[in-house]
Amino acid sequence: MNSKKPTQLLVSADHFNVLLSSTPRGARLARLLAADWLRTRELPCRIADAAERVVAELTANAATHGRLPGRDFRLVLLRCRETVRIEVTDTRGDDLPRRRSPAPDAESGRGLLLVEAFADRWGVELGPVPRKTVWAELDLPPGPAETAQAPEPGRVCSGAVGGLPQGTREGKEPNQAPPPPARSARSLARVNITNSA
Repeated sequence: MNSKKPTQLLVSADHFNVLLSSTPRGARLARLLAADWLRTRELPCRIADAAERVVAELTANAATHGRLPGRDFRLVLLRCRETVRIEVTDTRGDDLPRRRSPAPDAESGRGLLLVEAFADRWGVELGPVPRKTVWAELDLPPGPAETAQAPEPGRVCSGAVGGLPQGTREGKEPNQAPPPPARSARSLARVNITNSA
C-alpha cells in the first residue's frame, strides 16, 4: 500500500480547492493549476489573465512570507455569477501583508501593488488561529444575454450578434467573386509584347 499522502484537490464546476507545499515549487504549481481551471471557465481573457497574475502574487507571498516548515498553504478559486474570488490561506496569521513602497531598483516588494492593480477588491481574514486568508475579487462583465442587441442593418460590427458586416456593400452583389487584382502598366506592356510576337 502506498503511504504517500496525495495532494488534496477538490474541483467542482465553479469551485477549485488545493493544498500545496509552502515552497516556490508549490507556488508555481498553484499558478499552473489555477491557469488551467480559469481557462476552462470560459472567462474573458482579460479577467483570466488578471486572475492568474493575482494567484501568482498571492501564492508567492504565501510561500515566501507565510511559510512555516511542514505547513502547507491552500488555494481556493470560486466563480460566482458576477465575481471570481481567489483565496490563499497560510499558517502565519501573525504576519499580515502590507503594501510597501519599494525602491525603484528593488527586486521584490511590489506583490500587493500588483494585486491591487489587477483585483477590484482584496483583503485579509484572520483565523482560525494560526491561519490567515488573503483574498482578492475580480468582477466579471455582464453576460452576453444581458448585453447582446441586434446590430443595426448596414452597420459593420464586431462581437455582437451577427459579428459581421450587416447588409450589402455598394458595388458588390451577394456571392459575387472579388474583382481581379489591378495590374501595373509595365506588366500590361509585357503581356502585350508577348501576345504580339
